[in-house]
Amino acid sequence: MITEGAVRRVHIIQGEYKVLSDPDAVLTTILGSCVAACLRDPVAGVGGMNHFLLPGTGNTPMTGGDATRYGVHLMELLINGLLKKGARRDRLEAKIFGGAKTISTFSNVGEQNAAFAVQFLRDEGIPVVGSSTGGEHGRKIEYWPVSGRARQYPLTGAETQKTVALEQRPAAPQKPAETSIEFF
Repeated sequence: MITEGAVRRVHIIQGEYKVLSDPDAVLTTILGSCVAACLRDPVAGVGGMNHFLLPGTGNTPMTGGDATRYGVHLMELLINGLLKKGARRDRLEAKIFGGAKTISTFSNVGEQNAAFAVQFLRDEGIPVVGSSTGGEHGRKIEYWPVSGRARQYPLTGAETQKTVALEQRPAAPQKPAETSIEFF
């Protein structure tokens, strides 16, 4: 059994990503139909995680908070964040989690999220070295970004429903951009 010393826990919520190089840090998130991509460069000792709600880019221009809901935006932010911390694209490796079908009467957006993540990483030439996607229940994920170690815990039915409620709430409205022009 692996034991952890003093561990710094960093929680990721929907629409966020984090990049860390602290070997004592663990990234955590709770997923229903959302997907978390965990990427790292084992040589540079840096890794990160994102948490997205919807696959692709959507059908409308992304602005403000809307962009953080989509996989393509968060995947690009995560990769760029890793590169800024010294990672090299040709050394990146990935693990993918989530994508459950948490509500049987809805379309399977979780499956679409997982398929998007796999295709995006394939297109970028980043190998997927581990994954756990699909199913009917949510997951709690722990990911150590320096070592690449990952652990998941299945959520109970009640915990999954709580996660679904969080995923279904609308994004906070963004303040519209100022469009008026003042002439002197």
